[in-house]
Amino acid sequence: MKFLIAGLGSIGRRHFRNLISLAEKDIILLRSHQATLPDDELAGYPVETDLQEALKKHKPNAVIVANPTALHLDIAIPAAQAGCHILLEKPVSNSLNRVDELQVAAQNSGSKILVGFQFRYHPTLNKARELIQANELGKILTAHVHWGEYLPQWHPWEDYRQSYAARADLGGGVIVTLTHPLDYLRFMLGEIESLWSFSGHISPLEIDVEDVAEIGLKFSSGAIGGLHLNFFQRPPVHNFEIVGVKGTLRWDNADGVLHFHKMPAEFGTYSNDLSAPQIESFHPPAGFERNQLFLSQTQHFTDIVRGSAEPICTLQDGVHAQELAAAIHKSESTASKINLKFDAH
Repeated sequence: MKFLIAGLGSIGRRHFRNLISLAEKDIILLRSHQATLPDDELAGYPVETDLQEALKKHKPNAVIVANPTALHLDIAIPAAQAGCHILLEKPVSNSLNRVDELQVAAQNSGSKILVGFQFRYHPTLNKARELIQANELGKILTAHVHWGEYLPQWHPWEDYRQSYAARADLGGGVIVTLTHPLDYLRFMLGEIESLWSFSGHISPLEIDVEDVAEIGLKFSSGAIGGLHLNFFQRPPVHNFEIVGVKGTLRWDNADGVLHFHKMPAEFGTYSNDLSAPQIESFHPPAGFERNQLFLSQTQHFTDIVRGSAEPICTLQDGVHAQELAAAIHKSESTASKINLKFDAH
């Protein structure tokens, strides 16, 4: 198989290394030469600077879209038109403009698109989904996610003010950059019916995008929840809590451990049992570290390219996350609750 990687910043390099670790050697690099990382590890691989020329000359089976968010569709649409299978980094784009072009191109050519929400491969997050789907929590009542990180520490080798996450022209901002929970909450709990948000730039960070968002969520199931995102928290925090009538799930990305607090009796059911909840803990496999999420995603993508698998995170899933992000911005700008309606898929 032949892979074209568009964008060789931090995430593009990660995909590059993971392809090599999976014994994939036929890799072409599409570069703007704007990356701030050293080029030593890229030596010996063919480099192109024009997408159409690269597609015509190399005829890749697959394209990995890892350039800045606002430029994703400039790569993805021609790649889909050429019939390439695509690993499209999240978010799909910085807006919903031209997303329909990508959908039509993929449908016409048969291009399969995997959207890069790597938390779908997290073993204990998948365990949480399994417990929810097995009705171990009963009716879900509330769900809350908190994710805060300090933007200047993301890529210490570069000026954070020039990073894609910090710049509106590159599709930055905390809402789309940390959009993962919008996907994994849907993955675990189903569709979001309505939302409201407060967001803005409130920290001393020198950026021209929002650095915080407080988002209220109502799921189609009736569950109520919330999502907090920020670019300024130290030390970083990323966790969630999901409460059901039979128990509570608590997950922390720092150690990857999922705790299931089982209630002695369902809420609303009379019981004189005042004993503490029974706690069952689920740990990631020994030696698990963050890159395993990306490696599992890359393995899945190679299976898609070979024709032995279908995307577990589809373009439509990516579009839904984009629609949610757009609704969050709209809620802030209009100071109103936004009702959502997604097409079935």
